[in-house]
Amino acid sequence: MGLKEATAELHSKAEKMEFNQRMFRGELSTDEYVKYLYQQLAIFDEIESEELPHSSLARVDKVHEDILELSSSFNLLDNILPITSMYSYYLSTLTEEERLPHIYLNYLALAYGGQMIKKNVPGSGRMYDFENMHEAIGAIRATQKDEWADEVNKGFQFIISIAGELQNNTGSNS
Repeated sequence: MGLKEATAELHSKAEKMEFNQRMFRGELSTDEYVKYLYQQLAIFDEIESEELPHSSLARVDKVHEDILELSSSFNLLDNILPITSMYSYYLSTLTEEERLPHIYLNYLALAYGGQMIKKNVPGSGRMYDFENMHEAIGAIRATQKDEWADEVNKGFQFIISIAGELQNNTGSNS
């Protein structure tokens, strides 16, 4: 079974999470979106502590710019959810090679789905802007392996839990 097929169930579940659906529909408040950006920053900061397959993938600076555009203050520690800290810690235990499935998961999500989401979020959405996008995607695809399925699914479990916590913490359970 190919990687896409082996991860399709959790991919679908992640997309259907209420918080993610609200983001896709443009229903998140600025505060809710900033909280989401902080989670992204923590994940990308850990992944980018090792070399990426292509320099155009780097997201930390872009996410930081998005947060500063939308928020009058910056406080990473007060905005990271415990589940995000767990995912970041988990990523820190992986070798550079073992991180590749998480690069596949997190960066391709922005490169593909993020392009549809960008127009519906507060602010400029710099996080979704990639220079040399086709080269960056190609660099991920060049390393991609079907054997990554278990690790990508672990990543999806974290992403699903983060989306659930974000929804629970927004006070909006519509």
